[in-house]
Amino acid sequence: MKKIFLSSLMLLSMAFMFTACEDDNGSNPTLVQPSAFTLNNPVNTLVDLAESTAIPFTWSQPDYGGWPAAVEYQFEISPTDSWTTSTDEAAADESGFVVADYAIMGSVFTSCTGSIDAAELDKALVSICNWSESEVPEKQIVYVRCIASTAGAKAVTSNVVSLEVNPYYIELSDAPIEIWYLVGSGIGSSDWGNDAGGVGSGGLIPMYPIMGNEYDSRTGQGEIQYAGYFTNGMQFKLIKVPGKWDDQLNFTNVKDPASFLADLDGDNHNIGITEDGYYRIRLNTVTDELIIEPFDGVVGVFSMMAMPGGYQEWNPAENVMNPMSTNVENHDWYLKSVTYDDTELKFAANGGWDVNWGATDFPYGIGTQGGPNIPVVAGTYHVYFNDLLGAYNFVPAE
Repeated sequence: MKKIFLSSLMLLSMAFMFTACEDDNGSNPTLVQPSAFTLNNPVNTLVDLAESTAIPFTWSQPDYGGWPAAVEYQFEISPTDSWTTSTDEAAADESGFVVADYAIMGSVFTSCTGSIDAAELDKALVSICNWSESEVPEKQIVYVRCIASTAGAKAVTSNVVSLEVNPYYIELSDAPIEIWYLVGSGIGSSDWGNDAGGVGSGGLIPMYPIMGNEYDSRTGQGEIQYAGYFTNGMQFKLIKVPGKWDDQLNFTNVKDPASFLADLDGDNHNIGITEDGYYRIRLNTVTDELIIEPFDGVVGVFSMMAMPGGYQEWNPAENVMNPMSTNVENHDWYLKSVTYDDTELKFAANGGWDVNWGATDFPYGIGTQGGPNIPVVAGTYHVYFNDLLGAYNFVPAE
């Protein structure tokens, strides 16, 4: 009788354990590879691209078997409903024989709603169809699909929807390089000044492209840099759009921070400097990763910076630039809305030719001491120069 009782008890225990495991499995779902998801038809099926800014879409999340997946979504467009070769793949081919039939839009979304930038769509159509100015049709059918990606699963493609657009001709060019700006205490002429017009003249100091680096032709993203003098106790961060705080990078984005860096403000995670010195900052705008290290280049402190050139008889005491930093040691200079015909020029310090920078690159580059004349293409520019790096950037004035 005792053996029967023990056996019954063991069976009851095993049944309980089985039920508990079954419940546990139910609360820990297994990631399932979905085969498709639904992109809804757009509300507006006829879009004038020249008069529009964005084309909104909605979609359903792929079913990953109940798994709480963090999903990223990106649009692809095609004028032919063919998806063989992207514009990125065609651009990377050196033979010149590969022809694109679709384009990947730059924006990435994390919810089930998003939009296609109208200007980006128009540029993609002109690129794929290779239209000249006289060949742009009045109307064009555009096919759209959405790609969903999450860690641990293969990318999933939605159904294809279509809309009709009125395209326009646009000169094809690479996207401008994505530039970020320093803002904070001791930055520029205004502590934490974030006015949209305050680049150079206020509390925002721009970073610079790196000569020789490659930048995404569609997004303009890649590695950019800055070098300057920072004092103990200074705090700063980086912002993407002047006048806005939406996109910002701080101490949490710094890779392997050294002892001269600290999170001096735990609430906002400002990048804090704990030792006076010259530092170089590198930012990868693809990964949002910052590297901050001591600057070991040649340092000079100048009272004046000018832009002598063929347009003004090469006078190193004229066309003087403005200093950006008035709170600490200045190494950044600017001129805004300067108009040039085709010309050549250099950067020269202290009203003479003893210290000058030049290079053969335009609109940005790294000038070297006594380097060649910089060839300037006719236009109106905001000009920025960093004398530690020798870095310059001619940004078209809007």
